[in-house]
Amino acid sequence: MSPTPPFLEGEFRCRVDPRHRLAIPQALAEPFTAAGGPYVLAKERSGCASLWNAEVWQSTVKLKVELAKQKVQAGLWNHRIAQAQMFGRLLSTRHAEVVIDQKFRLVVPDDFRQFLGLAETASEPQGEDSPGPRHLTVLGAAVCLELWHPDAWLAYLARRMPRFRRLMERLS
Repeated sequence: MSPTPPFLEGEFRCRVDPRHRLAIPQALAEPFTAAGGPYVLAKERSGCASLWNAEVWQSTVKLKVELAKQKVQAGLWNHRIAQAQMFGRLLSTRHAEVVIDQKFRLVVPDDFRQFLGLAETASEPQGEDSPGPRHLTVLGAAVCLELWHPDAWLAYLARRMPRFRRLMERLS
């Protein structure tokens, strides 16, 4: 049985160091890591990746993936080959296991840095004038943590915040 995730909330601007490490703020890291690892980083939407306890993430995704596999094996997707390929393609590149160290740091994998708009590599200049942001917005998204490119986060907020009151009323 997967652990019940804590309710995570808070918004923090966090620096990505030259070794591509992101320190998760203690206020989010302590409740998030209390159940222990391993951890999964998943691509969610352009400029956003989510960080999950692997057991919790697998329980949310595993059932859907198993149903999709059964449909493919039963030939139920034969008329939807393009959708099946897209599902497999995106699923294959969507997630990676990551390690969170004792100081609550994780190394953001290269393909995730590119996805988040932090495309620097070790061979590129690491100075303050290098392209792209040197930080991410890290926030508690109730059941997981999210890592956002700052511009993507602001655009998301601008689109979603006007409907927040209605969402809060529906969920509470």
